[in-house]
Amino acid sequence: MRRAAALLLVLSSALAALALAGSGAGAAAGPLADVTVSADTTAKPAVTFSKPFAVKKTTNQVVTPGTGAALTKGQKIAFDYVLLDGRSGKELETSFGNTPGSLTLDKGKTATQLVAGLTGKTVGTRLLLAIAPKDGLAKQLNNPAVKKNDTLLFVIDVKSVRTPLARATGEAVAPVAGLPTVALAADGKPTVTVPAGAPAPTQLVVQPLIKGAGPAVTAEQTLTLQYDLEVWQSGKKIESTWDRGQAADIPLSSPGIISAWKAGLVGQTVGSQVLLVVPPDQGYGATGSSDGAIKGTDTLVFVVDILDAY
Repeated sequence: MRRAAALLLVLSSALAALALAGSGAGAAAGPLADVTVSADTTAKPAVTFSKPFAVKKTTNQVVTPGTGAALTKGQKIAFDYVLLDGRSGKELETSFGNTPGSLTLDKGKTATQLVAGLTGKTVGTRLLLAIAPKDGLAKQLNNPAVKKNDTLLFVIDVKSVRTPLARATGEAVAPVAGLPTVALAADGKPTVTVPAGAPAPTQLVVQPLIKGAGPAVTAEQTLTLQYDLEVWQSGKKIESTWDRGQAADIPLSSPGIISAWKAGLVGQTVGSQVLLVVPPDQGYGATGSSDGAIKGTDTLVFVVDILDAY
């Protein structure tokens, strides 16, 4: 799960460094007058400028105004992006041909400046940003090809907007004897209790706890999830998005996703809460996780809230 979400987490961290200012439409002006960005949002943007390009203050300019709904607080946006080094002109990262990025327009989850900069823009907007060295993004990238004093150019295409559920909601499903029990706090955070002394199942267990009324999940989708992960044998908690205070966006098609997630979540409905008991061969295998937190003999217990699928 961590590997699948890594790109999006890095991107979110990078975006959190931006201090967005300004608005407008049409040709770039002011500090961005020397940057040309293609306006056709159906294709990857072509960005041209004279090198080296630099700004002292982070600024932005609408290249192509969107015609969709205005972005409001609390919504989750999906976006494509291109990131370039203003000094060298080299492309550093892009989502085009890969999984779009995502973030939530909530000051408790995303940088205040970014929420302010995107709120009120519309779906379909292509936004050009020049990120000044003082905002620290160049340093955060930890890329040997990027110097800490480089200005970075970011082009963002706002693709869609969604409002994920805050927690699983729907019809409660009667618990099955012999499985871990799940008690929910007022905010939906689960507390998992593994049956004392019970042997771990040797086959994947997929047990809905709440049946949501949303659409069924497909294998090609990215899911917005809250999840809790514990080890059956020890009861040790390994990871929890509830503890982090932020849901995760995880593409089910990513090669880094364990097979049990694909087998257990495809076909479930948005709004559902699902208990997964995962034997080693459908989790991290005989070698365990790369960080050593999960051993090759560990059976995993997940509680997953499916908040959105796109």
